[in-house]
Amino acid sequence: MAEKKNSSKKVLNVILDVVVYAFIIFAAATVILTMSSKRDDDGAISIFGMQMRIVISPSMEKCDETDVSAYKIKDIPVKSMVFIELVPEDDEEAKEWYGKLEIGDVLTFKYKYVTQETITHRITDIKQKQSGGYIIYLEGDNKSSDANTLKQEIDTDEAETSPNYVIGKVTGQSRVLGFLVYSIKQPVVMVLLIILPCAIIIILQIIKIINVLTADRKKRAAEEKAKAEEDKKRQSDEIEELKKQLAALQQANNGADSSGETNENK
Repeated sequence: MAEKKNSSKKVLNVILDVVVYAFIIFAAATVILTMSSKRDDDGAISIFGMQMRIVISPSMEKCDETDVSAYKIKDIPVKSMVFIELVPEDDEEAKEWYGKLEIGDVLTFKYKYVTQETITHRITDIKQKQSGGYIIYLEGDNKSSDANTLKQEIDTDEAETSPNYVIGKVTGQSRVLGFLVYSIKQPVVMVLLIILPCAIIIILQIIKIINVLTADRKKRAAEEKAKAEEDKKRQSDEIEELKKQLAALQQANNGADSSGETNENK
C-alpha cells in the first residue's frame, strides 16, 4: 500500500514538473516573439515578413450568395486570426508580388471612408495599368443585409501617397488561435488563463520546497535519533562488558583467597 502511494506521488510530481516546464517554455517563447516582433499602429504583430491580425467584422463570413469553393481561403469568421504575407518594401519586388495576385485572393488593406480602416476582403477583379501598376477591386463575401458589402478600389501606383493601400495577402487563418488571442485580451480571461495558473504554480512550488525542507529535517532528526540510540546501546554494551570483567576479576580474587586459606590449614 505504501509503495503504491509513493508511486502515485512520484507520477504526480512528474506531471507537475511537465506542466511547470511547459509553462516556462510558453512564457519564454512569448517573450522571444514579443522581442523579435514589431507592432503596427493598430496593434497588429509583424514578424519575419508576416503579420497576424484578428478579424472583427463579419464581412468575410460564409454566405450562400457567394461561391468560394474554388478558393483557398473559403470564409473567415469573426474573431479568426489571419496570417498575412506582407507586400515587399522593395519597389521591384512589390511589382512582382502584385503581378502574382489572382481573382479570389484575399487581401488585408487600409481604406479610408470617413476615417481610415483596416479591411480584409476578396479580390473580385484586377486590371493592369499602362504604367505597370494595378487597379485592384475588392469586396466582402458576406452579402447579407446586416454585413458591410461596400466595394473598394485600390491603385497600387498610389500606395505611398494614398490612404488606400494593400498591407498584404491572407495566406492562412486559425479560428481557434484567433479566439484564444482575442479571449486572452479580456481582463477576466487574462486572470483565469495566465495570472491564476501562475499563482497556482508558484504556490505548488512553494509547497514542494516546504515538503522537501520538512522531509530533510525529518531525515536529519531520524538520523540523529538513530545515532543517539546507537550511542546509548554502545554505552550500555560497554557497561555490561565492564560488569562482566569485574565479575570475572572478583571471581578470580575469591578463588585466590580460597587457595591461600587451604595452604595455611595444612
